[in-house]
Amino acid sequence: MAGSNERIVKALKEVWRRAENSLCADCGKPDPDWASSTLGVFICLSCSGIHRNIPSISKVKSLKMDHWDDAQVQFLAKHGNAVTKAIFEAHIPIYYYQPTYNDCQVLREQWIRAKYEREEFTEPGKQLPYSNGVKEGILWKRGRDNGQFLPRKFLLSEREGCLKYFTKQDAKEPKINVKIDVINATFQPVKIGNPNGLQITYLKDNKTRNIFVYHESGKEVVDWFNAIRSVQFHYLKVAFPIASDNEIKNRLTRNFLKEGYMEKTGPKQREAFKKRWFTLDHRRLMYFKDPLDAFAKGEVFVGSRENGYSVQKGLPSGTQGNFSWHYGLTIVTPDREYLFTCETEAEQLDWVAAFTSVINQAMTPQEYAIEAYFKFKS
Repeated sequence: MAGSNERIVKALKEVWRRAENSLCADCGKPDPDWASSTLGVFICLSCSGIHRNIPSISKVKSLKMDHWDDAQVQFLAKHGNAVTKAIFEAHIPIYYYQPTYNDCQVLREQWIRAKYEREEFTEPGKQLPYSNGVKEGILWKRGRDNGQFLPRKFLLSEREGCLKYFTKQDAKEPKINVKIDVINATFQPVKIGNPNGLQITYLKDNKTRNIFVYHESGKEVVDWFNAIRSVQFHYLKVAFPIASDNEIKNRLTRNFLKEGYMEKTGPKQREAFKKRWFTLDHRRLMYFKDPLDAFAKGEVFVGSRENGYSVQKGLPSGTQGNFSWHYGLTIVTPDREYLFTCETEAEQLDWVAAFTSVINQAMTPQEYAIEAYFKFKS
């Protein structure tokens, strides 16, 4: 009996050590130590919790702590991540957002349910709720002035190339009509205070406007997110016919590079430092009095190193003005210096790394146009 157990444990370890099984099948996290005995995939602890909530599809066990019988190990050996992915991820639309372990719970859960429970990607040309170019429904939207979430009708149209929302269900004219190419969407459960919270941003007169929404159904809000990506993808395919699918995919919705509180001073650098919420959205650094403000109080363009932009730890010597946080950083632009302070050294280093990643990238022709607008505005 002991010999049989040793043989099974050895066989399990051999399957586990395969290169294909070194990352979680669902989120890509390294060194997964759980597996599904019914699907044959190796997964991380976090994804195993999602699998456990769909017991009709997946039975999960710890690779370290649970007992595996011979038949289960043979099933894992026959399948594994590569074989199972080839079945359940065979026909993922190019625009569909595949979350990683850094993404929020609702994205990862709906990705797992879409694959294994709803089997959305097993057949080519399958009609999906986010793929037909039109989506209409109710989302709970935060009021710009009163902060209350109220139900609003939203309409997304590929034919019109826009997203609209209406303050009343029977309204004929939308409150806003936003072109799809200026929209971004990113999940913000912590900021919004709802696990299904979605932040939609768009440019209005070259200024960023925020809309905060949620839906009670995780599936519905993720369907909206992927519907926006689908409409964007098809719009950009027409606008940039020679661009590859992957090039266009990289221009769809994006997560912010960094968000959090910093203190800032004014252009004279003698004013008191004020605490503000900052969002770095690629080359746009925006600051808000409150994280849920609809409009930024100001925006700073962050260009490239070859165009005279840089970031430095610390503040210039002799900096005046009262500040309560002592981990400073300075953004140098061709026109002026911007001074900020962070609460902790870890936050300071994170912000410096985020700015450096942007500054080290060459600017695109479109970004030169945005830089020119910022200079004209100032």
